[in-house]
Amino acid sequence: MIHIFGGTSDARLICQLLDRAGEGYSVSVASEAGRQLAEGILGQIVVGRMDSGEMAHYLQQHGIHWVIDASHPYANALSENVIAACHRQKIRLTRYQRPSDIERLSHPLLHKVNSVEEACRLAQTLGPKVLLTTGSKQLAEYQSALRGKKLLVRVLPTAEVLMQCEALGLGVDNIIALRGPFSASLNRALYETYQPDVVITKESGNQGGYLQKVEPCLALRIPCIVVRRPTPLAAERWDEQVSSLDAFAQLLSLWQNQRGKTR
Repeated sequence: MIHIFGGTSDARLICQLLDRAGEGYSVSVASEAGRQLAEGILGQIVVGRMDSGEMAHYLQQHGIHWVIDASHPYANALSENVIAACHRQKIRLTRYQRPSDIERLSHPLLHKVNSVEEACRLAQTLGPKVLLTTGSKQLAEYQSALRGKKLLVRVLPTAEVLMQCEALGLGVDNIIALRGPFSASLNRALYETYQPDVVITKESGNQGGYLQKVEPCLALRIPCIVVRRPTPLAAERWDEQVSSLDAFAQLLSLWQNQRGKTR
């Protein structure tokens, strides 16, 4: 049995590959929004955050023999818990890490920073209207550091996320509730419509539409701040790492062949 820690578009692609391969699996997502994003897969969806002890218990109780960590590149805390749980239960652990596109673009209006705090300090100097395409997880942090700015936030259109926005005092004039993926032309139309003075985004890679977000922003001469990924965890802490669906498919084929030989 395979278990995936996900809630990302990468995790969904892995689930679809497992569906085609006829493999049984389960997938963990943190919230109801994650469950909705995972709808349509054949595996069991497990909703809720777990610490490392709870993860270890779940993996043992459900007879998991292989764990795939396909969590977001910014979710190092989650990955630490997954590593601890798998080491405790002596379960094979594979990290699916989407490649970065951050070095593919260089431009005077493209600012690459290392933290939310640094992004907000820079944004304070770049005009009154700030568009966040960073998701909902750190909205409170951005709002606190960008006091006095007009915030526009592009978030998932779920009740959970909208309630979070409402609790922060963000209303209909602040919220752009859409689910991606977003093409470059759609992003350009949004920038032209809302006319932000600066856009803040993340180093989300191809699967997260990084170039599709940044290129139209720069074409419109809008400053763009990109928050870099945290330093990745050491490679030796995983049994293996892959960065493409093809590479994962090869691992899965070997897994299936090995199981076939031992039946």
